[in-house]
Amino acid sequence: MQEITTMKRDIDVIRLDETDSTNRWLRDHDGDNDLVVTTDYQTAGKGQGTNSWESERGKNLLFSIRWCPVSFPANQQFLISQAVSLAIADTLSLYINKVEVKWPNDIYYDDKKLAGILIENKLHGNWVKHCIIGIGLNVNQRLFLSDAPNPVSLCQVLNHEVNREHLLDQLTTAITDSLRNLSTGQAAQLKDRYHQHLYRIQGLHRYRETASGKEFMATIRGVADDGQLLLCGEDNQIHCYAFKEVEFVIG
Repeated sequence: MQEITTMKRDIDVIRLDETDSTNRWLRDHDGDNDLVVTTDYQTAGKGQGTNSWESERGKNLLFSIRWCPVSFPANQQFLISQAVSLAIADTLSLYINKVEVKWPNDIYYDDKKLAGILIENKLHGNWVKHCIIGIGLNVNQRLFLSDAPNPVSLCQVLNHEVNREHLLDQLTTAITDSLRNLSTGQAAQLKDRYHQHLYRIQGLHRYRETASGKEFMATIRGVADDGQLLLCGEDNQIHCYAFKEVEFVIG
C-alpha cells in the first residue's frame, strides 16, 4: 500500500506499509524532485557497509530523503553529512540532552546508538546530481534482539512513547531546510558546529585499527574536509583515518 501526502514545506511524502529499503525504493524510482519516503517496516534495512538495521514493525522511524541540489560540488560531499547529522541532533535535543554525533554521522546518546544515517550521492562530473539520505531512528522500541552492541531508543530514555508522525515532520523539516540552505560558504561554520557536537571530542579514548586489529588510545583532533578522522595518539602524532579504517572501542 502506498500513500502520498504533502508536508508543510512543499515536499511530497510517500508512505509505505513495507519495503525492502527506503533508500533502494528511491534508487528504483529515480526523479529530479525532492522527496521523502517512509515505511513502518524494512525487510532488508541497511546500515553502513554490510551492517543491517534492526527495527520492530511500526515502532521506529525509517525514512529516506532525496535531495536534488541545483549545484553542489562533489569535492564538498562531507558537508552534506555534517548538515544532516546536525539537523537530526538539533531536533532530538528538543526531547533529550546529551545528543552527540559519532563520526562520521551516527547519532549517539550516552555511549549508545540512537540513529544511523546512510548517504548515497549520485555524481555528474564535478557536481552532486542528487543524494539519497537514509535514516533509521529508534523511537518507541523497548527491546532489541539483534547482536547490535549498543542500541537505545527515545522511549527507553524518556520512559514514554513519542508521536512518530510529529517527530518525522520535525526531522524532515529540519533536514530539508538545512540542505536547501547549504552552501560551500558555510563550510567553516558548519565544520565548527560539527566538531562541537562530536562524540568523544574531549579526552583520551580507545580505538581499534580495522585492518590490523590493533587497539590504541587517542584524542580526536578534528575531521578533515574530506571526512577523514584526525586522531592524536600517545606518540603525539596525528593519524588520519577514512571511514571503516578505525573503530571506536566502547564499553
